[in-house]
This record gives sequence, C-alpha cells and structure tokens, in this order.
Amino acid sequence: TNALALEFNKIAAANSRTLAAPSRLYITGHSMGGHITGAAIEDEAASTAINKVKYHGAVPMCGVMGDAELFNQFAAMQVTAQALAGVPSYPTAKFSEIQALVTGSLFTTFPSVPTAQGVKYLSVVKNITGGERPLFDQGIAFGGSFPSAYGTFGSDGTVSGILNKNVLDTNAYTYAIDGDAAGTAGLNTTAQKMTAAAEANRLRRDGLRWIPQINGEFKIPVVSIHTLGDLFVPFSMQQVYQKRTAAKGNGGWLVQRAIRGASHCDFTVAEQAEAFDDMIKWERDGIKPAGDDVVTAATVAAPTYGCTYTRNTLGPDESGTTRALRPAILGSTPACP
Repeated sequence: TNALALEFNKIAAANSRTLAAPSRLYITGHSMGGHITGAAIEDEAASTAINKVKYHGAVPMCGVMGDAELFNQFAAMQVTAQALAGVPSYPTAKFSEIQALVTGSLFTTFPSVPTAQGVKYLSVVKNITGGERPLFDQGIAFGGSFPSAYGTFGSDGTVSGILNKNVLDTNAYTYAIDGDAAGTAGLNTTAQKMTAAAEANRLRRDGLRWIPQINGEFKIPVVSIHTLGDLFVPFSMQQVYQKRTAAKGNGGWLVQRAIRGASHCDFTVAEQAEAFDDMIKWERDGIKPAGDDVVTAATVAAPTYGCTYTRNTLGPDESGTTRALRPAILGSTPACP
C-alpha cells in the first residue's frame, strides 16, 4: 500500500497524466483494507516499514482494528460452541470431524434457527463480539456474515499458513450466557483454553510483521465506522481499537461511528462519504467531528444506538448487499428518532 502511494505520480505519468506532488495523503479501506489503514498510520509502521509514508488522515471502515485479536475471537467462538454441544475437549484443529454434531446440537437451521442450546450459544457469541447491541439478531437471522466466522473453526492457529506458529489465545476471555449464571460458570470451566506460541507474530528481520499490528500509536485524525450486525469482523474490533488507543493517550485522535448495518461492510455510500468528508474537515480545518461511545455497555445496548450516523436513503451506487439488507433492517427494528 505504501509502495503504491509512493509510485502514484509515476503511474499517472506512465498513463499520460502529469500530476503535481500531493500536499496531503489520506488512506481509507474496508475490512482487511481497514486493517491496513490502521496499521499504516502507526508509529511502528513509521519506524519499520520498508516504504515509509506519512499519512495525514485515515478512515478505516469495517476494519480488523484488533489485528490478531480477531482470530482469538474466532477461537473463542469455537471452544464455546464445542463446550455447549457436549464435546468441550475435542482437539480444536480437528473440528471438521465434529462439525456436523456441533452444528446440529446448536441449530435446527444454521444459523437462523437455533436450538435451545443454540440460543445460549448465540448469547455467548453476542457477548464475545461486542455485547448487547442493536442489529445482532438481524446479523444472525439474515445478515449473512456469521457463517464466514464459523467457517474458520478448526484453524491450527497459523492463519492459513501466514504464520509459522499458533497465534490463537483465549486466556483473556470470560464467557457469559444471558440469564444463566450456573451455565455461565460451567461454560467457563469446561471450555478449552488456547494459548499462543511465544512471538508467533514477532517483527521479522526486515522489520515487518506477517500480521500488521495496531497499537493505538498515531497522532493524525482518524474516523472509523463499523456496522453493528457484522459477525465476521465484529463491532468488538472497534472496542479493542478504542481501548488500545486510549491506553496510549491518543484517544483524542480517534472518532468512531456505529452504523445500523446487519452484515460485513454493508454501509450506504452516504455513510462512507460523510465519514471521509468529516475526516478531511478535521485534518484541513481543525473541526473535529462527533462520534459514538463504543465501550460503555449501557450506551451500546440502547435500542437506538447507531442511529446518529446511519443514513438509510439509498442512492444509485449502493452495493447489492446494502440494497437488499436495509429494507429488511428497517422492517425489523424500531425506527430511529
């Protein structure tokens, strides 16, 4: 990404377009591109990147803002699924051998119709992925992103061979089944604990990491947006990002917005454009935009959470997913004020 930024003028010249050198560089991206956006603006990237670029502002959207913590969440989803399906100690890397049993124990129709045990499991998934919030139920019922997370079960922890060692670690997780204290205690006792290998994602000799790391060490305007019903790159990624950034004393540089989408990256064009425009006004004019509190549980759980920056009017350039899902969302949730 940085190499492309540095070559942009040369590429333009090679295509008969002469451009002045840019005075400002902004970066934005979706999903893995959101992860790259977040990593590219970090102090670590400024120090270790082979191609060094100074960005002036960023808009990561539906991004993997917790880097490897996303894979820990997938692992947490798996060990709790196994525990609630009655096979807590089965080797996690051999999930394919018990997948039918686990899925059948938890779902009558996957993933939209859970069994009684599956209702408990989905409350665990909700709490792993950001806690009580609007659009979680729609994300399961018709959002379509949860099967992608479920499809990661059985990982050996190398993230499909990107790493040489296991990076998965669930030791920091405490699981919760809504309204079931005894079941919660039992689940936390029986669910397997996965522990990462030491330095599984260490800096390489060339100064890079196989999985870029986001530490919250940046001092440029960032406006980040995320849909609430996303279960592939869940809303919890924003919570991880906020906590890391605040811990480094950089919370004033981060504005986050919750969007009432039911899937992965199903933003309207207006939501994306508004976030980018507001970042530009912040960087250029010093007008810091407002955002949402992503970490206070009572705030996130409010039925109207995410209404402030959701723009449901569809334009001609919407994705097929957004165009299909927004009417279903509006038909199954309370109206925003």
